[in-house]
Parts: sequence; C-alpha cells; structure tokens
Amino acid sequence: MIQVKDLHKGFGDVQVLKGITTTFEPGKTSLIIGQSGSGKTVFLKSLIGLHTPEEGTIAFDGRVNTKFTNEEKRQWRQEIGMVFQGSALFDSQTVEENVMFPLKMFTDQSQSEMLDRVNFVLNRVNLENSNYKLPAELSGGMQKRVAIARAIVMNPKYLFCDEPNSGLDPQTATVIDNLIQEITDEYKITTVINTHDMNSVMEIGEKILFLKNGIKAWEGTNEEIFKTDNEAVVGFVYSSNLFKKVRVAYLNETN
Repeated sequence: MIQVKDLHKGFGDVQVLKGITTTFEPGKTSLIIGQSGSGKTVFLKSLIGLHTPEEGTIAFDGRVNTKFTNEEKRQWRQEIGMVFQGSALFDSQTVEENVMFPLKMFTDQSQSEMLDRVNFVLNRVNLENSNYKLPAELSGGMQKRVAIARAIVMNPKYLFCDEPNSGLDPQTATVIDNLIQEITDEYKITTVINTHDMNSVMEIGEKILFLKNGIKAWEGTNEEIFKTDNEAVVGFVYSSNLFKKVRVAYLNETN
C-alpha cells in the first residue's frame, strides 16, 4: 500500500502539486489522469523518489521514503518495478539480457538462477523463446511486454507505469492493459499507471485519480466515473463524441 498525505512539490515560484492526499492499494490498478500540465508526471516521479516534496509524506506500507537510511533506500528501490513510456530497452542487448539486468545489479544469484527467473517472467508475458532477439526485431507491443517482464523480474511490491500504451494500436493496448491488470491481481502488486488512454480508464481503472492544476479534483472507480457530475472530469474524459455516447448509453442502461 502507498499512502500519500498532503503532498506539495514546486519548482522555483511554480507550485505543481498542491496538497494531494490519496491511497493506492495492493492488488489494484490505479490510474492517474489529467490534462497536460496537471501534475501527473511530477506526481509519479515523486512517488518513485525522483522528486523530493517540500511538504507532505509518501509512505510505502507505513515506511516514509524521505526518512529512509541509505540501506533502507536501496532495499526499497529493489521493491519497485518501472515500465517507461518508450520501454527504455537496451538496444544492443538481447531480450534475455534486458530482463536479467536488474538481477545482475541487485542480487547475488547464480547465472542459472537468474536464467530461471528470466524464463519464468518471459513465459508470464507470453514471450517464451524470445530470449535471443534484439529490441529492433520486436514489435511495439512485444517491446512493452519485455519492459513489463523486466519490471517484475525482481518480484516487486510496487509497479509504476508511465503511459504504457503510448504508440500502440488499440488492440495491442488492450493486451497490455489486461496483462498489467492480471499481474497486479496475481501477485497483489500496488500498481500505479500514468495514462492519457481513456480505454485504459474504462477497462482497468479500479481506482482513478484525476488531477487538475496540481490538485486532486476527483477520485473513484471506472464505474463511478460514468456517473460522476464533476464538470472537470466529464469535460476531460468525455470530450469526444464517442465517449459521450458511451456514457449516455451506460446511464440509460443503469437507470
């Protein structure tokens, strides 16, 4: 569980995050949404320790990250998996080498132990027998699955994803969404996803946090977002005619 309390973060005279309080629970996919400039990226970077807040706390299962000793910080970083927007794979390394990289960095496992773990996670993301391929030989969706395999190879407690569907076609994006949700549920990971993809919001948004101008403007589930009368949320999520029709159809069906 990640508990965020009264989080403030600014740069110079610009205050980006303005007192955000929320909780992300294990075994649930939590999505952060909002317009560009709403504070989503700064919030995500604060969660993973790349930004230090001026005020407020972020607690990981009761442990406040700004109070960690160096050893505690090292241990905490091993509990975190990260899926970057562009996958961030090493171009000159094979799939196997990319996924094995965290194990080499943070464990003293033998080569055979690392290989067993790599094969396990590659199988879990349906990439068995892809060990020796280079990233350039993979489709965008396969690269995302390699990135997810690398993110979970250390068996993390917390998984963070920055626009995991960026650049993917709708069908492949759905596959990635379902994979993240399945892994989250299966291993009871606390998963936080930064996204612009409204399909993801509707499909896997077990918790949705809507940021506007650095504040928490709304939070709820993908079912509650259909029913909300929050004008900022409705204006953002249902900005297209298609989603407006989807919302109307849902409300007519449930009323």
